[in-house]
Amino acid sequence: MNTAIRKMPIGIQSFEEIRKDDYVYVDKTEIVYNLVTMGKPYFLSRPRRFGKSLLISTLEAYFLGKKELFKGLAIEKLEQNWLTYPVLHLDLNARKYKKVADLEAMLNQHLEIWEATYGKEKNDRSPEERFANIIRQAKQQTDRHVVVLIDEYDKPLLQALGNEELLDAYRSTLKAFYGVLKSADPFLKFVFLTGVTKFAQVSVFSDLNQLMDISMHPDYITACGITEEELVANFQPELERIARESHLTDKEIVELMKKKYDGYHFNERSVGMFNPFSVLNALNSRRLDYFWFQTGTPTFLVELLKKSEYDLRKLIDGLETQAYAFTEYRADANNPIPLIYQSGYLTIKDYDREFQLYKLEFPNEEVRYGFLSFIAPFYTSITDDDKGFYIGKFIQELRAGKVDAFLTRLRAFFADFPYELNARTERHYQVVFYLVFKLMGQFCETEVRSARGRADAVVKTKDYIYVFEFKLDGSAFDALEQIEHTGYLIPYTAEGRQLVKVGVSFDAGERNIGEWEIENGK
Repeated sequence: MNTAIRKMPIGIQSFEEIRKDDYVYVDKTEIVYNLVTMGKPYFLSRPRRFGKSLLISTLEAYFLGKKELFKGLAIEKLEQNWLTYPVLHLDLNARKYKKVADLEAMLNQHLEIWEATYGKEKNDRSPEERFANIIRQAKQQTDRHVVVLIDEYDKPLLQALGNEELLDAYRSTLKAFYGVLKSADPFLKFVFLTGVTKFAQVSVFSDLNQLMDISMHPDYITACGITEEELVANFQPELERIARESHLTDKEIVELMKKKYDGYHFNERSVGMFNPFSVLNALNSRRLDYFWFQTGTPTFLVELLKKSEYDLRKLIDGLETQAYAFTEYRADANNPIPLIYQSGYLTIKDYDREFQLYKLEFPNEEVRYGFLSFIAPFYTSITDDDKGFYIGKFIQELRAGKVDAFLTRLRAFFADFPYELNARTERHYQVVFYLVFKLMGQFCETEVRSARGRADAVVKTKDYIYVFEFKLDGSAFDALEQIEHTGYLIPYTAEGRQLVKVGVSFDAGERNIGEWEIENGK
């Protein structure tokens, strides 16, 4: 048994640091070799904290000819020449972009570093003119074509969402800057851009139509992230340790990790990918917590959802759509799906080949419950601190058979809504019911339905099965009768638990739960 504790590269995005300081590294260098030998200008979209920066850093080390860093890796047997090229690496991830000057300062910082090496003949010109001159000078001075690596190309744009004036300014600057890559093509060896989104319409990509978008390409699906095979092959000592401490088998630990961190599919045929940030943190801490969400939800997504009138129940249950509707971002608050998908909160779960329809769903439990917890404050008065208290009490009361206490607490929950929330539409309250029961699903089996002919909610605890029906226009007795007459209980009669029917009315005047009726099932 290997008891040595190995170093997990949590938050380390430098390939050189990982290799020199003996961190665990999942070998992606065969994919790197294929990239550099099969094409030239690429774009890759992946969610945040999914390994994009490490991939860029690996490409940089390769093009700088640092052969010693690749010893023992797949590429060592594939690459024979190990030539050195001039590399221009632009990382836009290291700054917050709140004003026009912030982007200008970041570009200027990189341009000055490159000009110190390749000459300052044009340093009084615009950023794009300086960039073009640097590329030409680098080619001329080294007699080697130039490599351009741009990490998080879209971060300034994402941070400006909701501020059209600033967004236009950033778009204009970046469109001109990135447009240099097309005119400078004769001087370029390799170009690679990463980001969260692919902006459509009159975006920075309109002048970069030569880029090969490999975000859904089957050969590059595993370039970022960790497959189940890679997890088992590379982290066996850590899996054994966490299994032993949890009194589970290695196989059971892998299955638990699949539920929490796996499930990302970047095309309709791809294997499931684990979120690498969550995996490394789980193995390092030996706790299967929700790590990705603990790093904070991006501001751009918060702002988009605040403005959106999209029915979130569709998103929570999964939705079908065609590829064009989610692979490119279009600034439309009433359709947040492209940005939610590209940010990693939805992924491809199924595909109807006949109609070319993709089924998008949450990839795993970490994302599902993190997202539900994140959006709860936008629909209720509940705070992050109160959320766990409310949900925990709801579960405790239903486990104990205390339906009256559960509904009384649910009524208090609605009564705490601030004034601006109390003016919301009927659909708003349906979504709130939906969120409450979905959040309870972390701790017990719940089903929430919105289609006619099925109960509004079913909650299963160790001893009870509850069937809830909420009447927005009608009495609690009517709700109870509907449960009885439509046979909602029939599927659960053979499960051996006590069945409880709960009919609840909703008081439109009070904008809260009204009366309720409770009856044991037969």
